[in-house]
Amino acid sequence: MKITFSNSKELYSGKFGFVAQVVVMTLATILAAYILPGVNITSVGAAILTAIVIALLNSFIRPILIVLTLPFTIFSMGLFLLIINALIILLASGLVSSFHVDGFWNALLFSLLLTLFNYLLEIPNRLMRRPDYQHPDQAQPDMHVDTDENGFSPYEIIEDDNDESTDNNQ
Repeated sequence: MKITFSNSKELYSGKFGFVAQVVVMTLATILAAYILPGVNITSVGAAILTAIVIALLNSFIRPILIVLTLPFTIFSMGLFLLIINALIILLASGLVSSFHVDGFWNALLFSLLLTLFNYLLEIPNRLMRRPDYQHPDQAQPDMHVDTDENGFSPYEIIEDDNDESTDNNQ
């Protein structure tokens, strides 16, 4: 038996998961840099490189920073994560020469805008992956729906092969 839990990693799973993440991050980076005057990106190629660097920093460095600063994060009720996000942006600015952030506050605003734009750009992806709910009364006529009068499906009874009370005529 396999039990899986849905999480945000499923959005970027599959063959082109990292590419999709970089495309969304690139668009969000371009939009955020366009809005904030203290953030400069020289070209689209620089935005792609910046998105790759931020994605890699978020994957490898951010979890380490979160673990190291866990007491501060708990004490600030999670607000310290905003500082970690700004530090990741400043680190990316130091690594990518064609991406420049003027200071900590611009990095903080850039990380907030990046988060907002990432969320907005991911809405179509989340909607496409959402399972559609269909009430049993609205089921297709050719589909067999085995439910009781309240619309609930019965539980499946699983019997052990070693159980002596199992009927062998099945």
